[in-house]
Order: sequence, then C-alpha cells, then structure tokens
Amino acid sequence: MNAPAEIRKFEAEVAQVLHLVTHSLYSHKEIFLRELISNASDACDKLRFESIAHPELLAGEGELHIDVSWDPEARTVTVRDNGIGMSRDEVVANIGTIASSGTRRFLEAMSGEQKADARLIGQFGVGFYSAFVVADKVTVITRRADAPVGEGVKWESDGKGEYSLEQVEVGERGTAVTLHLKADEDEFLKGWQLKSLIRKYSDHVAFPIRVPKEEDGKPTAEFETANDASALWTKPKSEISDEDYQSFYKSLGHDFNDALAWTHNRVEGSQSFTTLLYIPSQPPFDLMMGGRDERKGLKLYIKRVFIMDAAEELLPNYLRFVRGVVDADDLPLNVSREILQHNRQLERIKSACVKRVLDLIEKLAKDEPEKFATFYKAFGNTLKEGISEDANNRERIAKLLRFASTKGEGSQQNVSLDDYIGRMPVGQDAIWYITADSYAAAFGSPQLEAFKAKDIEVLLMSDRIDEWMLGSLGEYAGKKLKSVAKGEVPLDEADRKKQEEAAKEAEPLLKKLKELLGDRVGEVKVSARLTDSPSCLALSDYEMAPHLARLLREAGHDMPESKPTLEINPAHALVKRVETETDEGRAKDLANLLLEQAEIAAGAQLPDPAAFVQRMNRVLLAS
Repeated sequence: MNAPAEIRKFEAEVAQVLHLVTHSLYSHKEIFLRELISNASDACDKLRFESIAHPELLAGEGELHIDVSWDPEARTVTVRDNGIGMSRDEVVANIGTIASSGTRRFLEAMSGEQKADARLIGQFGVGFYSAFVVADKVTVITRRADAPVGEGVKWESDGKGEYSLEQVEVGERGTAVTLHLKADEDEFLKGWQLKSLIRKYSDHVAFPIRVPKEEDGKPTAEFETANDASALWTKPKSEISDEDYQSFYKSLGHDFNDALAWTHNRVEGSQSFTTLLYIPSQPPFDLMMGGRDERKGLKLYIKRVFIMDAAEELLPNYLRFVRGVVDADDLPLNVSREILQHNRQLERIKSACVKRVLDLIEKLAKDEPEKFATFYKAFGNTLKEGISEDANNRERIAKLLRFASTKGEGSQQNVSLDDYIGRMPVGQDAIWYITADSYAAAFGSPQLEAFKAKDIEVLLMSDRIDEWMLGSLGEYAGKKLKSVAKGEVPLDEADRKKQEEAAKEAEPLLKKLKELLGDRVGEVKVSARLTDSPSCLALSDYEMAPHLARLLREAGHDMPESKPTLEINPAHALVKRVETETDEGRAKDLANLLLEQAEIAAGAQLPDPAAFVQRMNRVLLAS
C-alpha cells in the first residue's frame, strides 16, 4: 500500500518565478508545448547517453519517442517521454527548487571522467513552469529507468504555493506531464492545433513526436509521427529553406523572434564536422540573466548523439550570444574535461566556429547595414570583450566596432575605426577618443574644446566597458589610440610657443591656485585643451578615468586615491577673478569650484557634495 501524499511548499523563489512565468515571461500561451517537448527531448538524450555504458536501461522500449495526447472530456493535454525519468529526490530538486536542473543533479551524482563526458545534457528547469500559463493544475508521473516499478513518483500542484508528492507504481520508465487546462484554453484540445504547434516549434527535435490519430474528430489509441524527427544540420543546404532554418532556430534557441543571420558549414578532411550557427536578433533571456556564468549557446553532438550543452569549449565568452549546433564525426567520447578543453581536434572546431561567426558579422557589416545596426545595438558591448579575450582576432573585432563621434550622426554608434582613419588629415598620427558616463557627458566635455577648434575628430565612448577595452586596444591599423584627457595635447610649433608663453605668464596664478587647493590637487597647469571652459582635469597616460574609478568603488573595489592635475584657462573670466580676488575666503571658494566643476565634468565623485553646495551658494550670493 502506498504512503499518503506528502504536501510541500515551493521555495520562495519558485513562487516568484511561477508568478513571473505565468503572468510576464511568456507572452504566447503556446510556449508551454515547446518547453515540455524540449524537456522530454532532453530526458531522451540523457537516457541515450547513459545507455552507452548501461544498455540494459533501454530494455522494454528501445525506440525513444515523445507522445503528445489530449482528452477533450477530461480537458487534459499530456506530454509523455520514455527517457531517463526521475526519482523522488530529483523531482523535488528539479521542480521544487529554482535554478536547479536535472542535469546539474545528474552530474553531481557522477564522478571522474563520466562526470565530464555527460555535463549539461538538457535541463528540466524554468521552462516546465510555462505549463501553468494554460493549466490550473499540473500532474507529473515519472519513474527513473533504473528504478523498480514500485518507485514511481506522482507530483501535482495548482502552482499557487504548494505541491504534493506521492509514491506510485509506474509500469514504464520516463515522465508524463499532464496539464489540466483552464476553462478558456479549449484551443489546445484540438488535434490539428497541437500538431501545428509541434511542426512550428519542434519539427526538428531528433526524436519522433507522436500524436494520436483521429476518427470523427476524436483521438484514437493509434499514434502517428507529427514531426520531421531529423537533424536539420545534416541536410544539404540546398534542401533547407529559410523558413526551415528559422523554425529550427526558434526550437533550438527558445525564441519567438527570427534569427538575425546564420551560417551553415560542413568541413571535410582528416577531421570532419558540421556547424550551424545563429545570431539572434535580440539578447537571449539567459544572456541577460546568467551572463558569463550560465552559458547555453551551443550544443555539441558527436555523430548526432547529444553530448554537451552550454559548450564554452566551442566558443569564447565574448561570442556567448551565438546559438547553434556543432556535430563532429570523430571526437572521443571518453575523455576528461581537462583533456577535452585542450584537445587539438576541439581547438580546431573552436577556431572554425569563431571564424564563421566573425565572417558572418563582417558580411552583415558590409552587405546588410540595417541588420548590422540591429546586431551592434544588441551585442556590441559583448563583442568588445573580445578585444581583451581574443588577441588572435583583435584586429578583426576592432574593425567591427562602432562609436559615436564628433563628426558622426549625434549619439548613433555608427563610426568605425576605418571611417575615422579615412577622414584623418595629413600629419595626424593618432586616433583620438574620450570616455565618459554618457554621450552627452562625452560630447560636452571641456577636454574636447581644443580638438573641436582644430577640427580634429574625436570618438565619443560612453559604454561602461570602453575604458576597460581600451586597456587592450592600444592601436589599430598602425595608429595609436589616445585619450584627449590623458597626456599632452599635440601642438604645432606656433601653438607650442604660445602655450609656453601663457604658462610662464600664469606662474603666479598657478602658484596661488596650488596654495588655495592644497593637497586636493597634485598639480595645476595651463591647459592646451581649453578654449571656452575655465578648467578641466588632466590624466597621466596610465591613469584610470574618474568615472570608471567611481563605478568600481561603487561596486566595492578598493581603488587607490590619486591627486588630479587641474588644468586652467587663464583667459576665462572666472579664472581671472580668482587671480584678482583679494579676499582669501572667496578666493578659496572660487578655486575649489574650479576644481569641483572639472571633477563633475570628468565624471568623478565629489568628496563632499554638501560643501560644494555651500561654496556655490556663497559665491552666488556674493556676486
């Protein structure tokens, strides 16, 4: 006699995710079928992999398949697979706890080389909860392939905070998910609708998806296959339509939007493999939520046997937005992860994947500028990571980068480094740029004034990653990249002489300002950068931009304190007022305001904002 059902509460975050999934995450109700079929496919993949070492697991039903059935009278839809199935503990871990997948628990139970081989074969995670979009109750009945008949598990919930667990007898291995549909979801009780959705989202799932045949509009006990059940990437390109490619992408990438572009290639020779790689049209959900730590970009197959998901061995981090499959003919299955990562064959595949993706992006940049603009808006910052991470392709990546510019179209990032070089006047030997918190801050920076006056183009970089990226991008096409805020400004002989004369004439003023500011500054100099503003900060060639230092401090990093160099414009009325001010208190206020407005313009954090406000008020009232 089975024990009575146990009632458990979902973990708090599961309840939150259920609310998100049922009300926000999936805007199309039909998503549930794709997600449940995907989970079923993963379970079949996992069993197929385990059966390599344990053929007895396939006893009873050798052919792996997925069945989708419906019952108009009971108002239910059931998705059943004869894959690996789950134990009671796995059901609790995978459905009762979010951010936990069948794959992860499956791997933790293994050790040594086996653990490395089978890593990330499918997930039974957030996608399951999409069932509650259309169902007010979900029942899961499952039995692991290596468990006796009496150790089946029944899980049931209305998705409102609790679920029940019960041990039951289950004759066949695998998992059946039954959805008790809400009152207004009759459309999913029609066979033609379910078959249409299977063909739309799951046509290229590599296992047969079977549905009951119908008589007089009612399902019978006889099944027929509703999907193509073939690996799309193994077909010749001439036999695949754009619609087929897009349909496969949506199933593979769990995306309702079309892919932006794709590349499909077969490499023959001493090592043969096929790649089908997609660029999404917008950032995938897991790219934003998981970032660099949770990567689900590429699936690795060996002779159509699914081996790995989230395969970081196949693409570097900066291309983690790419979706697709790699199917190799001759990679060894039984190698440890460490050997796999350094395997020469795998390195060759990785190099080929990187080349194909960069080729595809370059083609978009050259032939389809509108698509490239969509790509760059979505993934430009991610691509910039490659400047630091991929030294071998640094020049290729840099060629694809786009920036706003003082000679561009407002804040649009559409100026390439090649565009900039093509506009450089004779004699200019550097690519000039400025980094700031925003486009407005960059464009309005006083540090640009001399460059604008001399009609020297400056790239305006306002993405947080730019300053970090520039640490690795020292030059491009033989031209050094230089910040307008760092080092010395280039001057011809006449300007240099004029600068020296202005500095000599201003020596008493510089000395006075240094005394008034004390240890708040390291040095006070006459600026060659300023034409209209009274002051700005100047950095050494290797000093971090103030706005980036502020962001790092806010993120909890310890940053060394540095005393800024204040540059002044002696011809400005405010600076002249400091020079002529006889009241020491007012002179000190004015000097500090010169420094603080320069710090604000550079994106630095004022050490004492309240004192700044008080100083400003005193100066305004005294005017």
